[in-house]
Amino acid sequence: MERASLNQTTGTASGVVLSGGRSSRFGEADKLMTDHGGMPLLHHAVLRLAEVTGDVVVVLAPDAPEPAMPPGVPVRYARDAVEGQGPLAGAVAGLAAVTRDLGVLAGGDMPGLSTAVVLEMLRVAGEARADAVALQEGDGFRPLPVVVHADRGRERAHSLLHEGQRSLRAWLQAMRVAVVDEATWTALDPARSTLRDIDVPGDLRQP
Repeated sequence: MERASLNQTTGTASGVVLSGGRSSRFGEADKLMTDHGGMPLLHHAVLRLAEVTGDVVVVLAPDAPEPAMPPGVPVRYARDAVEGQGPLAGAVAGLAAVTRDLGVLAGGDMPGLSTAVVLEMLRVAGEARADAVALQEGDGFRPLPVVVHADRGRERAHSLLHEGQRSLRAWLQAMRVAVVDEATWTALDPARSTLRDIDVPGDLRQP
């Protein structure tokens, strides 16, 4: 069942991994290259999105070296236009490289993405009259991971950056968002690992 769904989504969406941030809370180490579960932290998000989309764009800081990627994984690189402008600028850079209808955005520090949850988000994106699809958390929704219609996402993000906005939440609030309810997505991911991100070294020790 999941394999059929994977085949149906390949060609309609690209993965976008945001990895151009400074990671100042993590300390001096390169957070995304830190070992987690036997591979660099960044590789987890790349591999999960590659499984679903077959096409992944990794967004880097302007002068960052291109990191090594898992062998055989189709990865392209994009770069923030200016360093330190926040995740919305990274989304603009990533979506500029997307040639498919949908972009699946996740942070490079999100090692627990569930392919089943991402597939559900893509299913909703194909059926709902919305610009983006996010996951419910409590009374609101999380800005990452998110599925966005690439053209609309680029348009709104450019407008907000021009107005001085930098946050992904403001971006999503400026669009029509379909929210996958908590009961639905946690049935696919009972550990809620899809929303887990790594901010400080101690987070690496959490299951």
